[in-house]
Amino acid sequence: MLPELGFFLLLLATASAFFLALVPQFGLFKKNSTLINAAWPLSYIFTLATTFSIGLLAYSFAVDDFTLEYVAAHSNSQLPTFFKVAATWGGHEGSMLFWLFSLSLWLAAFAFFNRKNDRTFSAQSLSLLGLICFGFVVFILFYSNPFGRIFPAPAEGRDLNPMLQDVGLIFHPPLLYLGYVGFAVNFAMSLSALIYNQSARQIARSMRGWVLVSWLFLTIGIVLGAWWAYYELGWGGWWFWDPVENASLMPWLLGLALLHSLMVTEKQGVFSYWTTLFSMLTFAFSVLGTFIVRSGALTSVHAFALDNTRGYVLLLIFFVLTVLAFGLFALRAGSSSERAVKFQFVSKSGGILLLNILLTIATVSTFLGTFYPMLFQAMNWGSISVGSPYFNSIFFPIITVILILMVISLTIRWMQFDRTLLIRCVWLLIPSLILAGLMIWQQIRNNSALNFHAFAFVLLTLAIWLLFVTLWQNWQQIRLSQFGMILAHCGVAIVTIGAVMSGYFGSEIGVRLAPQQSQMLGQYEFHYRQFSNEIGPNFTAEVAFFDVTENGKPYAEIIPEHRYYDVRTMTMSEVGLDGGFWGDLYIVMGDSLGKGEFTFRLHYKPLIRWLWAGGILMAFGALCSVFGLRRKQEK
Repeated sequence: MLPELGFFLLLLATASAFFLALVPQFGLFKKNSTLINAAWPLSYIFTLATTFSIGLLAYSFAVDDFTLEYVAAHSNSQLPTFFKVAATWGGHEGSMLFWLFSLSLWLAAFAFFNRKNDRTFSAQSLSLLGLICFGFVVFILFYSNPFGRIFPAPAEGRDLNPMLQDVGLIFHPPLLYLGYVGFAVNFAMSLSALIYNQSARQIARSMRGWVLVSWLFLTIGIVLGAWWAYYELGWGGWWFWDPVENASLMPWLLGLALLHSLMVTEKQGVFSYWTTLFSMLTFAFSVLGTFIVRSGALTSVHAFALDNTRGYVLLLIFFVLTVLAFGLFALRAGSSSERAVKFQFVSKSGGILLLNILLTIATVSTFLGTFYPMLFQAMNWGSISVGSPYFNSIFFPIITVILILMVISLTIRWMQFDRTLLIRCVWLLIPSLILAGLMIWQQIRNNSALNFHAFAFVLLTLAIWLLFVTLWQNWQQIRLSQFGMILAHCGVAIVTIGAVMSGYFGSEIGVRLAPQQSQMLGQYEFHYRQFSNEIGPNFTAEVAFFDVTENGKPYAEIIPEHRYYDVRTMTMSEVGLDGGFWGDLYIVMGDSLGKGEFTFRLHYKPLIRWLWAGGILMAFGALCSVFGLRRKQEK
């Protein structure tokens, strides 16, 4: 009965989204305030319907209702309760319902915070959001219904994919979805501005808060995903340039460009075209990212969908939204007043223009690298893969220029260039060079197998320089309005340092060891002490115990595992990890060779934790900017 109620709530959500898309539009056409104001209760009804619907699905998982086909496919009675609830979004149908639930939260938030603002503009935006909601709820009803029954019901479920049975990955998809879907708000606001022929400057400040929160969620989601890839997949890296990783990176890059463009639009009234285009593209690429994840059309360790048809319906939604948005933009483009505003290239706004161009190039390059293999195969030209060499060759020079640009931007005012300030900043390049050299020398001294990399040295120097200049420039006079920017820019520098040091100056070795055998890696000795078999709630595990010493002194105990999940008949390696400020020791347990002997992969990753710290710092910077913006609006 409860699953039927969940489906009925989806029908209610469909009806409320349909009327939300139409009734306010009719009210705006007739100038009827009653119909215009109907946008608010309809928004809340849609949100309540989707909230209770996904709540009922989660309850079905919690009570092991295997009469639901979706529950039977993604859960098991032996699965820990925490993972049962998280399995709600562990498959295609549930993840799409969570996508819709996230959209409903943004819809309700926009309705609530704009209940006292311009009712005409807000109602128009809510109506457009209602149209988006309607498209996705219809997609769920016809192609991704999570409430389908199965009779006779199986006695036991197939269990949640072992790759998803991890705390980090439980929160990773919801945060990504909250980021993806949040960009629908600025998409709707930009289209509303085009409909009413308003300039982007008029809505830039109110739009910036929504973009900041969406970008914040997306940043945390990406950081969590990179952390999960690092410690769960067992290959020692954190970014594989996988299509699904790229799917989150593209709207993140465009969202970053949109944030900077909005700053200039609000401050000087320029970049109206850029702001509108980025607003539309960011959400369009978010929908495209959903297609990549849920279509199964692109090969990925993240894509679990088996039915390509559903993915192509998402692709159709992407094309419809894109065509409508850009069609409206083309009709209204000539009426912008941006041409009347003076613009100086050698200024902060000029630097942001160059930054946006670089971010656009990075996005287009990522798009081509992601979809070219699919196009190649669709044309029957064979199979081809585009890997890290392509992406690295594109991103490394872009990141280099961006780091230099970020330093220079600290010496430039909005409309003038401070040469004296730039000269002072150049002096900070000297200690940056020295520190970068010392950091690399320290790693090479500890492991003679490592080589010096000139490009890594350049990137490391620039990142340290950016960190020094950012802190030096703002140390004596930190303004609350700029605090978020300072944190975010420091986060970029710290992420770059972590990526360079762990990527270029880490070390690893593959070995086969039996109990009581040891292996050296740099200054660390890994001693395989013992082996045991253990039983978990829904798996059995082979566990190895390592004692690690550094230069002969006890350092850490590391315990990798090799798990076997009975229901899924899958084996997974659980990484053994000892993390610290200066680096991680990392052991991956491979195949058994009998009598406690296994293959192992031993890693040392210097400063890799700086990646996660820098990402969190960027997200916290965005959060501080939201509060700073809120204070401005209250004054």
